[in-house]
Amino acid sequence: MPPPLRLREESALALDGHASIPSVFTARTVCSVHAAPAGWTLQEQPVAAFTKDYDALEDPLRWPHDFDTRAWALLAAYDGPVRVGGALVAVATPGVDLLEGRDDLAVLWDLRVAPGWRRRGLAMALVGATQAWARRAGCRELKIETQNNNPAACRLYARAGLRLTAARPGAYPELPDEVQLIWRMRLAG
Repeated sequence: MPPPLRLREESALALDGHASIPSVFTARTVCSVHAAPAGWTLQEQPVAAFTKDYDALEDPLRWPHDFDTRAWALLAAYDGPVRVGGALVAVATPGVDLLEGRDDLAVLWDLRVAPGWRRRGLAMALVGATQAWARRAGCRELKIETQNNNPAACRLYARAGLRLTAARPGAYPELPDEVQLIWRMRLAG
C-alpha cells in the first residue's frame, strides 16, 4: 500500500529542501557483478558494515551552478508540511554525459528518502512518479546510475522494472572499489 503522502513538482533550481534530506546509507552487503548471456546479474555478498554519504562526495547545491537545470524536475514528497523525499530528474542538458546528447532520455539524477520513511514504499513511489513525469516530458527512456555498493538501490530499480545494462569497474578513479551500474527502462508512449 502506498504511503500517505503528497507529491509535488518543484523547481530544480531550488534544491535547499531536497538537499536537507540526508543522502547517506549504511550497508552490510555489496553486489558482485557478473556478465550473463541475457545481460548482467548481481549477487549480494556480505561485508563489514559501512556508511556511504553521497553528499560528502558532491554538494547537491552546486548542481544548478554546474549544469543548466532549468528543464529538470524536482518531484518532492511531503507528509503534511514535512518534506520526506524527492527525486531530481535531468533532461535535455548539454554537458551531462549520462544524457548521451539525447532529448528523449531522462536520468533520475538524485533520489532521497528521509531515514524515517525508508522501507515504506516511498522510493518506489518516487521512481514511479519519475517514470510518469519523463513520459509526459516526451522521453522514451529512463536511465539511472548507481554503484555496486548500494544494494538497496539495485533491488529497488530491479523491482521497478529497470534493467541493468552496463557495469563499469574503474568508472570512478577516486573510488577504485566501486563499480558504476547503469539501469534503463523503455517508457511506453
